[in-house]
Amino acid sequence: MKRTSKGTGKGKTSRREIVQMAGAGLLGLGSLGAIQGDQPPRKRLYKDPTGTSPNTLGVIRSGHLLFVSGIGGWYAARRPGGPGDIRQQTADALGLMKALLEEAGSSMANLLKVQVALVDSPTNWEPMNEVYNGLVPEPRPVRSYFGSTGFRNKGQLLQIDAIAYVD
Repeated sequence: MKRTSKGTGKGKTSRREIVQMAGAGLLGLGSLGAIQGDQPPRKRLYKDPTGTSPNTLGVIRSGHLLFVSGIGGWYAARRPGGPGDIRQQTADALGLMKALLEEAGSSMANLLKVQVALVDSPTNWEPMNEVYNGLVPEPRPVRSYFGSTGFRNKGQLLQIDAIAYVD
């Protein structure tokens, strides 16, 4: 069956249409590999390795990207002695982030973006940064922060989420 080119009225396929159809066909073949499994799983969930936060804490992988859910600085099930200060909470949150990333096949060196929610930022900013800079390797990821008046867990001073990649 012949395609009719608009405007020619001759019932023939124009050279331009043939080139366009060939290009579209090549694009379709190029994506066939992705359909057949050359790409990593679109979505895979990695749970908190300590098992203390089954509903919210984890990592979702989509392609080569990892999306790390918000990790609080203190969970009573992990540290029953109390919330600790901002240094302790930053170290705990980043330590759990490291474990989650490694479970998902990545590392702290592969962080792309980090977001920090921080209670009482005038007081907690500098000590949080000291711990952060000691645990997150260079080149550091882009980072944003916002202040918070508090979290569901009384005594929690920060929450950190991130995006990383898998090699």
